[in-house]
Amino acid sequence: MAIDTLATWHHLVSTRNTQGLADLLADEVVFHSPVVHTPQVGRPVTTQYLSAAFHVFFNESFRYVRETTGPSSAVLEFQVDIDGIAVNGVDSFQWNAAGKITEFKVFIRPLKAINLVHQKMAAMLQARKA
Repeated sequence: MAIDTLATWHHLVSTRNTQGLADLLADEVVFHSPVVHTPQVGRPVTTQYLSAAFHVFFNESFRYVRETTGPSSAVLEFQVDIDGIAVNGVDSFQWNAAGKITEFKVFIRPLKAINLVHQKMAAMLQARKA
């Protein structure tokens, strides 16, 4: 039975539960970061990036403000305040027939927000390596 991808994603976000990420991602998932030049390929690295993002983005002010969905894809626009900076962005993802995410892209604006997110994500990923 296929996973209800969108409902599962919203549940993970609302509960800030990173434990369910690995089960939602396909082995061959490709992650496109707004601050890393090359796509990141595979479940382990994508889980690492998304887990860090959960800690950076999902505070009390985070909310999805628009959602566009297709049979196997979704584009979710979000807003969040991080350290007094208004961040506006988009999560775009696609999933396979089993409901596992095969591609995840993140877009962020404005430049000030990208710089802040880059700084915070780098610190979070570095801390996880230590």
